[in-house]
Amino acid sequence: MGYGAVQMLRKALMSVLFVFCGFAATAEQVVIAAIGDSLTQGYGLPAQDGFVPQLDRWLKAQGADVRLINAGVSGDTTAGGAARVDWTLTPDVDGMIVALGGNDLLRGIDPSVSRANLEMIVKAAGAADVDVLLIGMQAPGNYGAEYKEAFDAMYPDLAGLYQTGYAPSFFAGLEVDGDPDAARRYMQPDGIHPNAVGVALIVENLGPYVLDLVASAGR
Repeated sequence: MGYGAVQMLRKALMSVLFVFCGFAATAEQVVIAAIGDSLTQGYGLPAQDGFVPQLDRWLKAQGADVRLINAGVSGDTTAGGAARVDWTLTPDVDGMIVALGGNDLLRGIDPSVSRANLEMIVKAAGAADVDVLLIGMQAPGNYGAEYKEAFDAMYPDLAGLYQTGYAPSFFAGLEVDGDPDAARRYMQPDGIHPNAVGVALIVENLGPYVLDLVASAGR
């Protein structure tokens, strides 16, 4: 076989290999870690009714080829999340949902401290080349207007600063206009954690944001 024929054969084989490898890469499953507290972990619910399992089923029903990792720890604050984010970001993780801050509120932690912790989490994800969806929380009014303003603003501010995905509120799916007490029917008796139906509504609201995360993380 002449040199020219060998070169042509080599190019043809390389083209086939390139196409095959490209197909394999596009077919690779996207891995998303959900770092959070008891809301993410699924407190008070059978395993299949928790946030991560319900979200996983919702995403797969939309055709997403994704694997979710439940990195929720009951009772965790933003400080706890910052302390464990590095070992949450294993090499196989492509994207990360960050849903922390509720326990900071319960403890009345200074919003500047919570913000610094969230920033550490987002920066760690950026250093690992992992896309982030930051899910917001809203402070109650009993801490005062200044506290509420600072706490509520840290999520959109950080999302804008670091160009992450952003969902305004974890509980938005439970809100009903004109009926401030409507969410109670979707909560467990403690009034803090959603029941299975409440989780389904939360997932329906947050699902599209997570689909965007899956799409960006899978590129």
